[in-house]
This record gives sequence, C-alpha cells and structure tokens, in this order.
Amino acid sequence: MATESNMLPLGTKAPTFRLPDYRGRIVSIDDFAAAPALLVAFICNHCPYVKHIRNEFARFAREYHPRGLAVVAIAANDTETHPQDGPQGMAEEAEAAGYTFPYLFDETQKVARAYQAACTPDFFLFDRARTLVYRGQFDASRPGSDIPVTGADMRKACDAVLADKPITFEQRPSIGCSIKWKKT
Repeated sequence: MATESNMLPLGTKAPTFRLPDYRGRIVSIDDFAAAPALLVAFICNHCPYVKHIRNEFARFAREYHPRGLAVVAIAANDTETHPQDGPQGMAEEAEAAGYTFPYLFDETQKVARAYQAACTPDFFLFDRARTLVYRGQFDASRPGSDIPVTGADMRKACDAVLADKPITFEQRPSIGCSIKWKKT
C-alpha cells in the first residue's frame, strides 16, 4: 500500500547524521557544509516507486552537482525483513543505477526517525543554512502512470534554492513504499 510523506514542517533545521555508506565509509552532514543546498533522500533497493524514478534521480543528481547541490541517499529499512536493502544490495543498486552520491545505511533507523521519513522515496531539501525549504515528490509520475519521470518538482525547488529565491509552488507529498520499521 502506498504511503505519503509526513511533510515535515518547512523551516525545520536539518537533523545531523553520521552514517556508513555501503562500503563502510563514514559520511556526516558536516561533509556537505560548503554546499549551498543539500538534498537528503530516503530510498531503498526493492521499492517499485524508487525503481520507477531511479534513473532520472541519478541523472538529476549528476546534472545538479556542478551547480552546488549536494545529494545524499539513506536506506533505513529493517534488513531482517528486507535483507536486499542492506549494504550488499545497496552496492549493487548504486552501481546499476549509476548513483554518484553517497548512499548511506541507517541500520538503527534513528536518522530516518529524526527526519520523520515515512516512505521511499522521501525527499528533504535544505538551503545553505540547512533549513528545510522543500519536502515532497520528485515529480507527479508514479509506477503504471503515463506521466513521464522528469523530476519537475525537484528541479523547480532546486532551481529556486540555488538562486537564493523562495519556493512558491505548492509542495505535494512524496508517495511510495512505507519504511520497513524494526519491531521494538
């Protein structure tokens, strides 16, 4: 069943993170301090919504990196119930999709909870001060729809933040598979 993002309040400060990538290299939010904008994306390897956008998302990240956008993706699913979403599967996915950004593993799910991430994909765009300026969908395309994947909403948001302008269009929630939370 499709889950909508929680739409974290605009103006929220970016929660910190310090997580390993699928190779074990530690990446911190501080590693992106010089970037004028930071996009944090919660994704996973098996979700059909992520698979639907992954090629365009990878292309978008490559296109916007030279303009100053830092992108980091985080996988937070419970790997006991979804082992394919662990580091080995992440490595295979990053290679297959052509991800050029860090793809991190949130084994404890603390970072996903701090961001109030609800689904995959779930996107959070922060400005230079690491204040949330956009959260929501990549674009209006969904698996099985006739709408092409373009990243239109994300491009519009990133164009505004990179030009130091406010985001004035309606922000629509991302929709995807629910994050697979660990049983406590």
